[in-house]
Amino acid sequence: MEENWANLKSICPWAKRTHGVLGSDAAHKKCAMDSETDRFISVDGDNIVNPRFFDTVIDFSEADVNLEKSVISWSGVNSINGLVYGNGGIKCWPVQYVLDMKTHEIAEDDGAKVDFCWDLNYIQFNEAFSQVMNNATPYQAYRAGFREGVKMSLDRGYKVDPDNFEKSLHDKNFQRLCIWSTIGADVENGMWAIYGTRLGCYLTNLDPNFDFVNVADFKWHTEYWTNEIMPQFVGDTDYCVKSKYKWDMNKLIAETVRLGDELRKKLNIPIADLNADSSRFFKKVYYNPPRSMLVTERDSQGRIIYKSIK
Repeated sequence: MEENWANLKSICPWAKRTHGVLGSDAAHKKCAMDSETDRFISVDGDNIVNPRFFDTVIDFSEADVNLEKSVISWSGVNSINGLVYGNGGIKCWPVQYVLDMKTHEIAEDDGAKVDFCWDLNYIQFNEAFSQVMNNATPYQAYRAGFREGVKMSLDRGYKVDPDNFEKSLHDKNFQRLCIWSTIGADVENGMWAIYGTRLGCYLTNLDPNFDFVNVADFKWHTEYWTNEIMPQFVGDTDYCVKSKYKWDMNKLIAETVRLGDELRKKLNIPIADLNADSSRFFKKVYYNPPRSMLVTERDSQGRIIYKSIK
């Protein structure tokens, strides 16, 4: 994280840092309060930003959007599985809207307790301007996977019928869930992300005692990791220099495979147990289809013009 912050400051010296604030809603409100303009741009701590982003000028005059109540979201390229979508990417927020919103830890609606995007108007762009580096430690990779395993299993923040799982989810979310649950064996701590995704999906859909709202509570994540996950895989085949954690990769793979079997049988999710070569191949040929209803053009001065697709 410190390396990413230093990198951001080197290309954007006026960047401000919000650190140590508990709760996603509270953290974004702190950003809004620190902002000196009507909108602010947020960069998550696990991002490495492409310097080209700061040369971008956008013009919405020909786009049919209400910017006062919209969050502008650029895609991020995930370092574990190669997915390109809004998760972890750069975002531009309207200050007053953030100050007024109630999400995550203060959400009044159950559907807004685990994420922003169900409660806010998102304008998702196709361009990716950052690398989301969420595999620095086993815990970080596991937590990233766990969070997506939960969130991608929900329909706008609500649980679905396990007997009609795939049809109950948005097709893109189901596809991303499958990829998070399958791809990543080729990168450091990638197996932890795959395991975390499968575990999050399993607990959300097949364990009646699990409260999926926990996914938004980072204190809960840390305690669950420390008390339940770490002891389960203690060993000496692998070692993380940053976190000083030693684990047994064979135990991790075995439990990941077991969870995969459960998800295939009980939720009919077509996930696979791929090796490093297969993961690399997938990322080589993976194509992220355009998602935004806005197309871009460049004017004579190089500015990007956003237009609504008619």
